[in-house]
Amino acid sequence: MKIYPYHGIYPEIASSVYLADYSIITGDVKIGEESSIWFHTVIRGDVAPTIIGKRVNIQDHSVLHQSPKNPLILEDDVTIGHKVMLHSAIIRKNALIGMGATILDGAEIGEGSFIGAGSLVPPGKKIPPHSLAFGSPAKVIRELNEEDRKDMARIRQSYVEKGQYYKQIAEEENKKQQNS
Repeated sequence: MKIYPYHGIYPEIASSVYLADYSIITGDVKIGEESSIWFHTVIRGDVAPTIIGKRVNIQDHSVLHQSPKNPLILEDDVTIGHKVMLHSAIIRKNALIGMGATILDGAEIGEGSFIGAGSLVPPGKKIPPHSLAFGSPAKVIRELNEEDRKDMARIRQSYVEKGQYYKQIAEEENKKQQNS
């Protein structure tokens, strides 16, 4: 993992965050407790702030960036699937963004919503809370049911647990290397 300042602004990363190898974080980025940033993910805070809440997982090969004066905000308990592109959007708490989705400037994903894999949420689009949206451009398909919400919670929790496990293993390996 690499962490870089941008014009003297360093990322603020909670001590319980797991940062996988080959992740890159630059500039005005804040990451909350028990979040996990997975392999080959890039989070650039060199245009506007990126604010990432608690227990957020950002999976492998995702890219997070912003437009001038338009921050990127991920509230608590958000799941970002593999190869997701987020740009100056707002992702409300408990939302899940499926693999390969793109969420563009000014879009807002409602609390507890699920954006299907490969979907494109165009600039300024608002997805209501607790909705399943899919397609390019993304359209609301239906309201999420209790089974959907349970599955999303299971995925979130599994990533919190995996992140903390990998963090512990990395710390143990670092101690072994320092002692040898």
